[in-house]
Amino acid sequence: MSFQKYSGKTLEEALTNASLDKGVSSDELTYNITEEKSGFLGIGKSVEIEVYCEKDVEAFIQKYIETYFKNAQMDGSVEIINENGFYKITVNTSNNAILIGKGGKTLQAFNRLVKAAASAEFKKRVGLLIDVNGYKEDRYEKICKMAIRVAKDVRRTKVNAILDPMPADERKAIHNALSGMKNISTQSEGEGEGRRLKILYTPQKNEE
Repeated sequence: MSFQKYSGKTLEEALTNASLDKGVSSDELTYNITEEKSGFLGIGKSVEIEVYCEKDVEAFIQKYIETYFKNAQMDGSVEIINENGFYKITVNTSNNAILIGKGGKTLQAFNRLVKAAASAEFKKRVGLLIDVNGYKEDRYEKICKMAIRVAKDVRRTKVNAILDPMPADERKAIHNALSGMKNISTQSEGEGEGRRLKILYTPQKNEE
């Protein structure tokens, strides 16, 4: 469990104890009150809380991936960058191709696995994206070039197009790439792994 417990005579004191121990401000803590004693005439009053901060989320992700590598008998390194609560994770192993899989499918599944584990551990939705040795950046460049070609055809023919299903991060990359294109807009449709991006002819949009 990544939660640690702290106590104090008041909630404020318990949070102060936690923030001093973790080296972060009280505002950076997420907590639940696990026990509260009123005492007698104020004597013996105490509050116990379980607490975590973003450093604990990073530590959990790091350990989870390293344990996965160990169990799979894979060597590997893990680097995590926290961008306002969204965790960008770069991993590199001697088995990069195996971890990526055909068309990135294994990497997508691994990303879902780590995300689900972190979200379950901290009882909240944890946003993260795993890249393997720069694969995702290369992938973004490739699919965005493809989408721009399709968008130009949509603008020329005035006929909307639907791309193949792809994960949310890839749809977002294409959306950003086409956001300033004249007469073109994008829209996601579908559910789960079948969710895909539509490229729409939008004559009223005049940005370029």
